[in-house]
Amino acid sequence: MAVRQGPNHISTQRIRIAQLAKKNPNRVFTALHHYIDLQWMYEAYILTRKDGAVGIDEVTAKEYKVNLNENLQNLLERFKSKRYRAPLIKRVHIPKGNKTGPIGITTFEDKILQRAVAMVLEQIYEQDFHDFSYGFRPGRSQHMALKAVRDGLWKKDGYWVLSVDVKGYFDNINHKHLRGFLDQRVRDGVIRRMIDKWLKAGITEQGQVTYSDVGTPQGGVVSPLISNVFLHHVLDNWFEEAVLPRMVGRAQIVRFADDFLILFSREDDARRVLDVLPKRFSKYGLEIHPEKTRLVRMYPPIPRRGQKPQGRKRETLDFLGFTLYWGKLRNGKWAVLPKTSRGRLIRCLKVISAWCRSNMHRKIKHQSEDLAKKLMGHYQYYGVSFNHRSMGYFHFQTRRIWKYWLSRRSGKKHLSWESFARKTERHPLPQPRITKSFMNS
Repeated sequence: MAVRQGPNHISTQRIRIAQLAKKNPNRVFTALHHYIDLQWMYEAYILTRKDGAVGIDEVTAKEYKVNLNENLQNLLERFKSKRYRAPLIKRVHIPKGNKTGPIGITTFEDKILQRAVAMVLEQIYEQDFHDFSYGFRPGRSQHMALKAVRDGLWKKDGYWVLSVDVKGYFDNINHKHLRGFLDQRVRDGVIRRMIDKWLKAGITEQGQVTYSDVGTPQGGVVSPLISNVFLHHVLDNWFEEAVLPRMVGRAQIVRFADDFLILFSREDDARRVLDVLPKRFSKYGLEIHPEKTRLVRMYPPIPRRGQKPQGRKRETLDFLGFTLYWGKLRNGKWAVLPKTSRGRLIRCLKVISAWCRSNMHRKIKHQSEDLAKKLMGHYQYYGVSFNHRSMGYFHFQTRRIWKYWLSRRSGKKHLSWESFARKTERHPLPQPRITKSFMNS
């Protein structure tokens, strides 16, 4: 059976689910899996990354494509007949600051099915999620969250910021509470049983298989949506319904996945929330990190009308890899500006150094091509206006690291900048560039 490739059918189905969810916010969906047909599976396949790491079955996207129609049909039948078994998740560790963090890698086929289910759930929960939630949602990004923080700090008196760190969030999501939250919107037996299978899937690492009744693997396609649903109930709804009505001054929250800031116009409001937040999270099996969670006083150097001059040292705020600080514009006015956070800059340079070390014997042309891709990826995220200095520093240090490892491969203790320039003149690295504006919405 050939798969139809027209998008109209999928779009119509998505719109219908979204309209039903939006029309009745209290509706519980009991019949959803019938939307997932062969064409829906094909669309999920199109949206699934083809260059990701392979799972425990070692099947690549290219191999899966050979008999694509048959594979998708077989996958669909196993899913709807409840015969599908979630495969073991391969755990690997990636650099994260001064340590490493775990991510889970599932099979390519499982990624397709997770994408298909996520496509259904997304239409429902996009109608429920609040505007201040930006993580892993269509049409939203980290940069939009940063701008929301900027706008909040620019308001007349909103300078107290509660920066919160949740300990091991993805590893500690309580399955019982999660199922209760999902029950409020989705009770389709086929889909819910599939989600349970993913939550219970074993994790394999160095030949050992472990199972857990808490957590959802980072790296799974459906995991970001599930984690958003959990915090939507634990944090977002609680903030809107219980916290805001009790505030004396103004308050707002900006959340990207488990990274969130709460902005206050009054210190007493901020300290009241800081006191009760750990209790709220512990109720659902989560823990607020006491040392990494802090209250920051963000204020412009020059007081606005009616405010007293501040004698304390100005503080900065780290969020999503950037450090936000008050800086002066060319017109003499003060504004909240971004720069790459020191910790993230160090981490990125360590990745560059490790790569150069393991690839130093390759041809310079090929090294340059790969390094250029890494630099362009860095510019794409950190290339926001007013971040020129950090970008220039990253570019210079990348060249310095490359020069050092080229010296090592030639057996010399030192390679002069002149010699390095001659070696690489035909393959220069791209200069820093601004790819996004921080000032314009």
